[in-house]
Amino acid sequence: MTNLHIEHPEDTILTGDLSVLDALLVPSHLSVKIDGAPAIVWGKHPQTNRFFVGTKSVFNKKLVKINYNHDEIETNHGTGDVATILHKCLCYLPFTDNIYQGDFIGFGGKSEYTPNTITYTFDDEIEEQIVIAPHTRYVLDGEYNGDENVLRECVSIPLLHELIDSEECKFVQPNANYDLEDSLVNRIKFAKSMAQLVTFEDDKEALRLKKVFNSLIKQQIEIDPEDFENPRLISLWLLIREIKNELLSFCFDDCEMMSYIEYEECDGEGYVLTNPIGTYKLIDREYFSHKNFTLVKRWDS
Repeated sequence: MTNLHIEHPEDTILTGDLSVLDALLVPSHLSVKIDGAPAIVWGKHPQTNRFFVGTKSVFNKKLVKINYNHDEIETNHGTGDVATILHKCLCYLPFTDNIYQGDFIGFGGKSEYTPNTITYTFDDEIEEQIVIAPHTRYVLDGEYNGDENVLRECVSIPLLHELIDSEECKFVQPNANYDLEDSLVNRIKFAKSMAQLVTFEDDKEALRLKKVFNSLIKQQIEIDPEDFENPRLISLWLLIREIKNELLSFCFDDCEMMSYIEYEECDGEGYVLTNPIGTYKLIDREYFSHKNFTLVKRWDS
């Protein structure tokens, strides 16, 4: 299954995988990370050749929830908010031969939306029926063996082409880029040297450390290397986080929406950086992740 969780750059180094340091130095595709919800997956099913809509539950190994019609939406998702959204998506998403994933922003008829943590505002009221931020395309990798859900065999790749709005559907797909400053290059080189002195952890301990980091961020407690048994590793983790935050300051985009959290203007959720080495999310965890951790989630699949 290739629909994997995208990691923070600093979290990827805990087991000694330093490839992110090379990934930050090579030409990359940068996309704006839109804080919509729920995730919507749609397109032509590669096995049935029929148009479907769904949430990320279309990738389930068991209890697969693929919806070709409104009756199946009611069977799979009931009559709540997610079902209402999927009914509208089935009606208004443009038919396509591809499979896409995007974040649902809201229904038309207004100019302000709060699908999750961030409130987005447009200059004008949206005339289309639905607003979605597409970001991923799925392609079938190799020949399907028929043993499990065929969508689980699909490979996710960044959406590099623009989806065209229809009369009923507005796509939000900002362009983004960044400048790689010499100061950042020098810090990355220093991190590579520093890593030579670090003892890294196995997968189990790395997972535990991620949970500890998230807990501390949620509580807004500073992460201090001296509070850990492996302080050199934590110091490297903090350095990679600083490098990421510096790179964030060099990113820019042409997003048409203004972003707010609790009525305070912000720069949005962040970005996703992708190149042949890997895919990483560039987010200010101390600000946005804290807000996201403490928010009561609205959507289920």
